[in-house]
Parts: sequence; structure tokens; C-alpha cells
Amino acid sequence: MKDDNRLRRLNLDIYRGTSGGKILWQPRIDAWYMDRQFKPELFPDRFKGMSQLDIYKDLGCSARLYQYSKCFKKVYDSRINHYKRNLSDTLKEEVLETPIGKITFVEEITDSSWSVITKKWWAASEEEIRIARWVVEHSTWEYDPDAYKEVDDKWGELGAPTTYFQRVNIQYLYLDLMGYQNGMYALYDNTSEIEKLFTALEESDERLIDAIKKSPVQIVNFGDNLHCRMLPPHHFKKYVLPAYQKRSELLHRAGRFTNSHWDGDIKDFLQFATDCGLDGIEAATPKPQGDVTLEEIREAFGDKLILIDGIAAILFDEMYPIKTLEKQAKQAIELFAPRLVLGISDEVSSRANLERIEYVGKIVDSYNSNL
Repeated sequence: MKDDNRLRRLNLDIYRGTSGGKILWQPRIDAWYMDRQFKPELFPDRFKGMSQLDIYKDLGCSARLYQYSKCFKKVYDSRINHYKRNLSDTLKEEVLETPIGKITFVEEITDSSWSVITKKWWAASEEEIRIARWVVEHSTWEYDPDAYKEVDDKWGELGAPTTYFQRVNIQYLYLDLMGYQNGMYALYDNTSEIEKLFTALEESDERLIDAIKKSPVQIVNFGDNLHCRMLPPHHFKKYVLPAYQKRSELLHRAGRFTNSHWDGDIKDFLQFATDCGLDGIEAATPKPQGDVTLEEIREAFGDKLILIDGIAAILFDEMYPIKTLEKQAKQAIELFAPRLVLGISDEVSSRANLERIEYVGKIVDSYNSNL
């Protein structure tokens, strides 16, 4: 008899520490798949005509189910007029009109990718920062049970319900509001105003947590894409660390698990890993792609943190011998099991050979079956 909840249960058991030593193979193929929506001829014969869900099932692995993020929706104050419009065939503008002023965001779409190019950020001046803060202060979050059911019916058997959290203060400033260069200048030139924004974001975090409490979603990811070349340790310690500690405390009280997405270079962050209050860290990228070894990550995590991922994405490209991939997969298992949701740090590239995903799956199956 088929156990449709096996992968979901194992996913949660690893967080609970009740997996009996077993680990989960949970790779991400989103970028590989989405790029082929624009170039269908690049689909290998084996996967032609298959949905992303079908491919995961065919590969026999779990999926990281961030699709549940659609269950949590930002609700703007009734005094905010929010609308979108086309400026041209490729330029799209989003507008927020508030009682204290208007801010806009402009992006350019392309015909070769789902990704967009930011042409104008929401804020470029102190006045626009104040307007953006007003929007944060006067917005809340709601949980949509119908959206949950829709996702759960389609994806639920492949893993535990998981959601992204809104980006933490300084990453919100850089990646959502102003862009990196303007955000960095603003942090130094208008520190008081930026820190008021950060306070508003932390209060918004609490409203989002209230919405998450109403849902069955149990794993919350801080999708912050932390990279130490853009975030020096003193900024991490001053801004990110206390926000993570507060978020994790509130979510743990609500019976949820937390992890954060650290990708790129992370060596300077490892000193803070066990202080954040997290249950695990996602995407920590080992050499030859990142700037740390698996041994360095293991030393920093100790026996406190789950590693989510652990295999450098580039090892799924055929430019690397498959034995190199096998070596790193086995090393990750040796160092981190059973506190391990083995995956790809953080997604396979468009050039990846998905049969290598199947290859690692057999390594995991062999490990689990020998327990």
C-alpha cells in the first residue's frame, strides 16, 4: 500500500529529531525547469511534456515546498491605492498611493526568462523611505485556507508545508526597497530613518507570524539570501541577529520550525550560526562553489543545527566527474546525518544533468536502508 505522506513525515521528523537516523533527499530544480519554459527544445527526451511535479515524482525525491507561501497575503490599508499598469510592452509599473505620498516600482520583463530587471526601485530619497515605512506600518497579513488546500492537494505528498518569511530588515532594504548601492548609502546617510523602517518591519513580522499561526504550515524559511560580501559581520550582528532571535522565539512558541537561506560566501557568518535561534540553515554553499568546506560548516553548526542542502549545485553539471558529486554527497551524510535534509546549494543550473539527482537519491536510499 502506498504511503502518500512518507516524505512529508520524514521531512518533519528530521526537524523534530525523531527520524530514527534517516535523512531526506530534497533537491531543487526550479531554475532548470523554468528556463526550459522559454526553450522547450532543451528538455531531455525523458522529461518532455512533464510538469515540474511529474519530474519530482519520476526522480523519486522530495521537493522543497515553498508553494505554500501563496497562502499568506499582504493586505494594504484601505487608504492605500495599489495598482499596476503597463508602461510599454516590456515595462511594468506598480504604484502605491498613500495619504502621505506616492511611491512606484518599475520592472522590465524579458522574453527569455521569468526573471525581471528592476528599472526603478520603490525608494530613492528620504521622503520615499518615509512613505515606504508608512505602507509597512499600515499593512497586515492574512492566511488563505483555500490557497493552502489547493497547494496541498497538488504537492503535499512530496514534503512538509513550508513558507517564505518576508526578508529581514537590511535585506529588505537592499533587495526589496532600494537596491544595494542606494540602500547602503541610505543606511549611513539616513540611519535614523532606516532604523525606524527596520522597527516597522519587525512589527510587521509579528503580524505575519499571527497569520502563520492560523495555518498548518510548520516550516518557516527566512529567504534572505545572505552573502557576506554584501553584508559585513558588524551589520549582521547589529541588525540581522536580534531580528532572527526574536522571529525564531515567536515562531518556536507557536510550534513552528525556522531556517534561513545563506548562500554565496558565508564564512564570515558562521560565527553567528548557533546564536540566531534557528533550527537549521539552508543553502550553505560548500567549495568548490562557495567559500567554506563542509567540515567548517559542521564545526560551526555543532550538534545544534540542521543542514538543509549541502551539495554544491555546480557538481550536477557534467563539467565535474560524477565521482566528485558522489564524494561530496557522502561527506555531507557522514558529517551531518541525521540532522540533514540533503539538497542542492541551492538549485541546479540550467546545464545540470537531472539524472545526477537520481544518482544521489540512490546514495540516500542506500544509507537509509542500512540503518
